[in-house]
Amino acid sequence: MKALLAGLMALLSTPLDAAQCAEDTVADNTYVICTVDLTRDRLELFLYDANGDPYGHFGTLDRALQANGKSLGFATNAGMYHEDRAPVGHYVEDGTELRGVISSDGPGNFGLLPNGVLCLRKGRADVFETERFLRENPTCIDATQSGPMLVIDGALHPRFLPNSTSRYIRNGVGTSADGKTAVFVISNNTVTFHEFGSLFRDYLKLPNALYFDGNVSRVRAPDLGRNDAGFSDLGPIIGVVQDVD
Repeated sequence: MKALLAGLMALLSTPLDAAQCAEDTVADNTYVICTVDLTRDRLELFLYDANGDPYGHFGTLDRALQANGKSLGFATNAGMYHEDRAPVGHYVEDGTELRGVISSDGPGNFGLLPNGVLCLRKGRADVFETERFLRENPTCIDATQSGPMLVIDGALHPRFLPNSTSRYIRNGVGTSADGKTAVFVISNNTVTFHEFGSLFRDYLKLPNALYFDGNVSRVRAPDLGRNDAGFSDLGPIIGVVQDVD
């Protein structure tokens, strides 16, 4: 485990040509951990195709990109959505806002405040707690709101319980303090919120991290030969876009 951690830390400080994914075991739980260098990688959000239909699957999105001389590398689902695949919270794609910020509490994990926003800007990615996002009002090229926050300025979400019995497959994202690195994680086995948040805080050493979703979570990790299809369409998808040589 120490060797893999050292390799991950090297990825956090070394420019990459594309997102790097690896499997690791932490506290008896196994995870796929994908590291994106925003100074080199083109990370984008996607929801609807040219006809206004949700892409729904990584393969559908990749085929659409291929038609325009691009391809999809690493990808994962990126936030909660309604039955029609519309985002639950704030969503911006290529500078266009599809849904405004929701700052009130509510039912379900999204409403377990504090929640947060992943904001993509040129050469950087940042996870903001929602109230901080509203105060600072950054101009995001792409943004997706989800919840709950996993790590807030180095602290776990205050409602995470070490002895919780609620266990699900979970995925989320954390960002480095300088915004140059985003680390996406999906668990291979069911985990609690406390275990998942602790991974970002204690193992990955990331100051802010955001939960994306639970049982619907999927990942496309070419390094590992993994391309989850699932039985239902996804809502927002985030992925690394590459030019086809």
